[in-house]
Amino acid sequence: MLNYFYNMFEKKNLDFEDFKKLAKDKELSKYEKIGFFNHLRKGFEKIIFKDILRKLTNLEKSGQVILDIGAGCSDLPMMLIEHCQTHGHTLILIDSEDMLDLLPDKDFIVKVSGQFPLDMQDFIDSFRGKVDVILSYSVFHYVFDSLPYNSFVDQAISLLADEGQFLLGDLPNFNKKNRFFNSEAGVRYHQENSKEDSLPKLDNYTLPYNTMDDGVIYGLLSRARNSGIESYLMPQPQELPMGNRREDILFVKH
Repeated sequence: MLNYFYNMFEKKNLDFEDFKKLAKDKELSKYEKIGFFNHLRKGFEKIIFKDILRKLTNLEKSGQVILDIGAGCSDLPMMLIEHCQTHGHTLILIDSEDMLDLLPDKDFIVKVSGQFPLDMQDFIDSFRGKVDVILSYSVFHYVFDSLPYNSFVDQAISLLADEGQFLLGDLPNFNKKNRFFNSEAGVRYHQENSKEDSLPKLDNYTLPYNTMDDGVIYGLLSRARNSGIESYLMPQPQELPMGNRREDILFVKH
């Protein structure tokens, strides 16, 4: 099954059905089950969660309704569960049943299995305008590859209560990556990690199929603002392995 994991990464982007298979593979680490090689996530999720708390300030309030879309099964949802228990939040976790089974059951947790938003119309109708915090981290680039991505964001935003916050996190950006590797810092990073004196291989004017770029990122920001929702493009901590080529979007409903 480990070969299956590596083959999926070589051939194509992962989709919802792939993640269900990964969740059931007992040979994989908790990071591999959510689509990451171990060295890209192990030891870094405390930094990620600290950054999430800095951006989603409603998490520090008490008695909020929190929604995690694509929760996964790594350290990150466990930190969120502990935080929500401490602050008296209700936590709604959305993912496949196979992935949710890897997370604990507690009285303040509501597990909703299925693919958002395709399998979620009843849930969306029930919680529209009632959610104080939405987190979707390291998920959207898979949505972008396989689903109507504007619908994903629109439907999530529709769930926000007044003053609600939605962090669409860990967005890979083709143009941001190219800008970085065209810089002196990017060349140093490449050479230090590749152990070679070569320059990064870049094609600045060829956008691979189904790849997120500045146009997609700024389109999401503009679309939200045109619907009355504030949106902010936010950097990631530079300590993260891909913080130099990924970024986050924060949506706020006033």
